[in-house]
Amino acid sequence: MNKNRLLEQRHRIDKRRFNITFTDNNADLIQQSIVQSWHRSDSANIPTERQQAPINATKSDQSYYLKKALGYCQNQLQHITLQSSMVMAVADIGSTIIWTTASKSMQKAAEAVNFIEGGCWGESQVGTNALALSLKTQQSTCVFSNEHYMPSVHEWVCYATPIIEPHTKQVIGVLDLSTTWQNHNNFGIFAAERCASILQSALNECQRHYLYIQGFNEPSVIFNGKTLRLTPRQVEILTVLALCPQGMSLDALHQAIYGERKVSQGTLKTEMSQLRDTLTGSLGSRPYRLLMPVDGDFLRVEQSLNAGYLEAALKLYTGIFFSKTESPFLCTWRTCLEARLSQAIYHSDQVDLLLMHLSNCPDASDAIERLIELMPDNLPIQQHLEVLSTR
Repeated sequence: MNKNRLLEQRHRIDKRRFNITFTDNNADLIQQSIVQSWHRSDSANIPTERQQAPINATKSDQSYYLKKALGYCQNQLQHITLQSSMVMAVADIGSTIIWTTASKSMQKAAEAVNFIEGGCWGESQVGTNALALSLKTQQSTCVFSNEHYMPSVHEWVCYATPIIEPHTKQVIGVLDLSTTWQNHNNFGIFAAERCASILQSALNECQRHYLYIQGFNEPSVIFNGKTLRLTPRQVEILTVLALCPQGMSLDALHQAIYGERKVSQGTLKTEMSQLRDTLTGSLGSRPYRLLMPVDGDFLRVEQSLNAGYLEAALKLYTGIFFSKTESPFLCTWRTCLEARLSQAIYHSDQVDLLLMHLSNCPDASDAIERLIELMPDNLPIQQHLEVLSTR
């Protein structure tokens, strides 16, 4: 793009950055998602002197499959980055970077702002940026120059796109391509999307022998990319084994599934035999255990909570975990998970996040109570929330 046009764009952003409101007609010249991100960033109490992203040294299993897929395609992604004089980053669903590669022209700039492995680029840490915004909107996005909240990256333009898991169609991370603002190009987003598609193909490749369990809403199981036709009991058995990777004896598994109900162990053995045939030998015995990589929406919620990613956890929490189960093990696990979620909700100050959760789960009393605490008394929605809390 013409450098003079890019300079004009920077000047327009500077003029409106601190004077814009949600109802300002001039806001149409800047993406509404950027404007909304500015407002969220203003409310996040980010230190004004911050010039680098914080570093998270904690290792998480949240991004296990992304890292595995990168092993298949990182040479190809590195080549693209070097050829384009850019820096590329892949981050998990909490906006923490798990992998980067940079051209010589961008490497020092990336290191100076901690656009490196472990860098935390969430909105609440560094404000408006493409990586976090793409995860927030679950769409491809561009953040140009001084649209960034942190002044130290005003010299950058960034293009980011979500990484979609092939089997579940869930967003599991984000890919970002960044360069200097003078090199802004309308095809930047397409380049990021192309790189994300390479990574998604690698995900498909490394998940060939792979079991995925959906525990929320209508429980189901995907094996090698195909949804299995299983009985509700068989889905419960696989879920219990997924939560106990060390394996279980016949007595322990029987107790976990049936509790004190008078069901013979022979019935459970028959279920296990059918599952072993369905999973083509990927079910071990003595102890009973799964002999393949296992993942699930409920496991990802737990991992997100462990990593402190409340927004990611609530996006995955789309309904009650095994709402019809009579398994004492799964009922207890559900109670523990809901208690952890409630604790995180009661400590959250993100009104928009709590409202999103309430729209997905209208009966979430914890979110209602927390919103009542956070909302000013004179807002009309305050009365509506108080009515909901008394139901």
